[in-house]
Amino acid sequence: MADLTIGLFGPTASGKSDVAAALTELIPAEVVSADAMQVYQGLPILTNRSPHPERLTGMWPLSHLASVGEYAPLAHAAVDEILAAGRTPLVVGGTGLYFRAALAELELPPAPAPGARERWERLYDRAGPVAAHARLEKLDPAAAARVHPHDRRRVVRALELAETGGSLVPHRESLFAGAWRHPTLVVGLDVPKPELDRRIAARTQRMFEAGVEDEVHAALTLELSATAQKVIGLHEVATLPPEAAIEVLTARTRRYAAYQRKWLRRLEGLVIVAADRPPEETAAEIVALARTRERLPRP
Repeated sequence: MADLTIGLFGPTASGKSDVAAALTELIPAEVVSADAMQVYQGLPILTNRSPHPERLTGMWPLSHLASVGEYAPLAHAAVDEILAAGRTPLVVGGTGLYFRAALAELELPPAPAPGARERWERLYDRAGPVAAHARLEKLDPAAAARVHPHDRRRVVRALELAETGGSLVPHRESLFAGAWRHPTLVVGLDVPKPELDRRIAARTQRMFEAGVEDEVHAALTLELSATAQKVIGLHEVATLPPEAAIEVLTARTRRYAAYQRKWLRRLEGLVIVAADRPPEETAAEIVALARTRERLPRP
């Protein structure tokens, strides 16, 4: 029986889904998605949902307020079920928090009080970065030492956590280190930036050819939760002419990919594998790595 979980992380457009599909052709395996936006129904084109079978995609309506706290036990159950069936779970994603939560017993921060984030955002905007950061220094000096006053998102998040007795510091440290739930090979897909930029531009163009505008307009007739509204490109596709939307969406996706690459490099025990080649070749290297560690049974 296979007893190894494979975690496959990489920036958007690095070919994770195709590599995962190629892996399922080489070993008895099933894919578990670790993507914060592909959990939603209704936006398969915009969220780049894989055409290959994956668990935990399209499972919630756009009105659902998604959270990693709700996702994690579903991912754990899926991984355990696949292992119990004698197959290899492939946890595949580019959302760092979801990826980590699927593979580990992540100690999640307490839920904030309703409206807390909005209240801290108003304080930051009204009083200014320096005053908001000074407030954070009083509530959580360790977090304040890690966060620049002008990093609005992180200052607000740190204040939100501090108010509940949590801290941004232990939460952030637990994201990148700590024991996995099962023996795990964590693979990072590496694609040179020029090639990744080219892939992102080409994929964005294909979205419009595939009908993403109609998809978005249909989605916006529904009630969207605060998390669903964060899907990259949702409002640009809805409000801008196609050429302008393509340009803006491409730029935003490239910035997100840069953020994902930083996340990738910080994962503990990561093995980098080249992905600027056919996915079958990348998958074959991953299988060879797993077998070297004497975790995967040979055919």
